[in-house]
Amino acid sequence: MHRITAIYFVISWCYVSVNGQSKNLQYFIDKAQANSPLLRDYQNQSASTHIDSLLVRANYQPRINGSSVNSYAPLVKGFGYEQAITNGGALNAVVGVNQAFAGKRNLDAQFRSIQLQRQGIENTSAVSQQDLKKTITDQYITAYGTLQQLNFTLQTNQLLAKEETILKKLTEKNVYRQTDYLTFLVTLQQQQLAAKQQQIQFQNNYATLNYLAGLYDTGVVVLDDPGLVITELPGPENSIFFRQFTLDSLNVLNQKVLLDISYKPKLGVYADAGYNSTLAYNPYKNFGTSFGLNLNVPIYDGKKRKLQHLKLNITQLTTNGYRNFSRSQYNQQIAQLRQQYTATEELIGQINNQIKYSESLINVNSRLLETGDAKIADLVIALNNYLAAKNLLTQNTVSRLQIINQINYWNR
Repeated sequence: MHRITAIYFVISWCYVSVNGQSKNLQYFIDKAQANSPLLRDYQNQSASTHIDSLLVRANYQPRINGSSVNSYAPLVKGFGYEQAITNGGALNAVVGVNQAFAGKRNLDAQFRSIQLQRQGIENTSAVSQQDLKKTITDQYITAYGTLQQLNFTLQTNQLLAKEETILKKLTEKNVYRQTDYLTFLVTLQQQQLAAKQQQIQFQNNYATLNYLAGLYDTGVVVLDDPGLVITELPGPENSIFFRQFTLDSLNVLNQKVLLDISYKPKLGVYADAGYNSTLAYNPYKNFGTSFGLNLNVPIYDGKKRKLQHLKLNITQLTTNGYRNFSRSQYNQQIAQLRQQYTATEELIGQINNQIKYSESLINVNSRLLETGDAKIADLVIALNNYLAAKNLLTQNTVSRLQIINQINYWNR
């Protein structure tokens, strides 16, 4: 019965592998980025900075306002406000125009501030994209590794099922003892249980991958090889992870420019036209106009300008400190990851050599099994060594891919 179950399980999974939908790493990365509300939020924030630029221009357009102030102060039996003050009432209805002037340097500095804000949002968005890509890739590697382990276990079960059939016939002919057959059978059953456990683990890992990508998918799928290779890393200063320090420094410089501009004289003009009358004398002639200039010249502010420059200098020192510390961490982490990658590559080579020897030993024992000359204990030991080596190979292959993913995380 156990043999029928194993064969059915193998056939079922082979059917799944052939007919299941194949998906690659880029598919999940694209879906995750398209479904991320955080990335859409950054896109909207970046788009809104264009409106901020239009608002700056609007602030220096002529302001036209209409106003009307009307009052009446009656005298009742000699009681009331002093007529010399109130004139008994007033009627006012005018349209005023105000125009503030801004120099080109002032406008450029304000636009530069908005531009730096937009670049900061876009850089933060790029970092978030890189974080999301790394997370999706890590989970994809985990699911892919489990799938590879499952496929290997199923292939091994096919081999064991074939050997079990031969061993059973030879045991029935008293070539091998019943205990030998049962020892081999335990190994087969353990691998069958391992395959079922790995299938469940793959389904869980795949469900987590879909969850992270914002997808709902319960269908059968085959994951392609991630195809990860180490890409050339940019210098620290050219990386998005350091670009924010550059933007912060530029923002400090721009704030200094804006601060200095705020202490420049400011000039504005105004004009109004309309009706303004106390209705006391020739009210029909009280239509008119007025115009003038507004000039604001800063003289003394209690050294606030100097103190604000000192604060900005301190901000720049803080930014420099973070930049230097991050550069040191960057260099140390990249060196450590490359060292881990080299060591893992060497270990994978050694494991492959061990697998070749184990496969040779299994082939020899399989031929001896067919003639009844094999020792079952030796065959079981050879199988266990082979399984252990293949499991170790899968683990280190997954580790290698994860190291590449960590290195490539810094490549933008």
